[in-house]
Amino acid sequence: MKTVSVEDFNNVDMDKYAEDYSEDGLWTKIQDNVANIGLTLIYKALQLYYVAQSPNCPAKVKAGIYAALGYLISPIDLIPDFTPIAGYADDATAIGMALLLAQMYITEDIKAMARNKIHSLFGDKALARLDGNESAYC
Repeated sequence: MKTVSVEDFNNVDMDKYAEDYSEDGLWTKIQDNVANIGLTLIYKALQLYYVAQSPNCPAKVKAGIYAALGYLISPIDLIPDFTPIAGYADDATAIGMALLLAQMYITEDIKAMARNKIHSLFGDKALARLDGNESAYC
């Protein structure tokens, strides 16, 4: 299994991935790949999506969020998404870096919007699974 080092990731031009971001692309990626991406990573990506919609979010933070979400959407990245087990490890790193950038803007309202979207996309069972895993990742 290929691992992604911080050095590998720091050498990625994230700005080009911001161009890959689109709202339709995000929803399609999430709905078509929930089993591979994982519910927790989707929840974190949704938090970023809603932070970027917030009028309180500065442009610099939004740019970082759109780059990370564009990286998630893009099929071309450090580890191809179709690679078994490791395919979304680099995507998780991108989302994690954006979460660090945006953490002060992730309010309880943002978390609630992300949870509501998980519920509307995947139903009660997904929300229950998220509740069971959320404390380990928050």
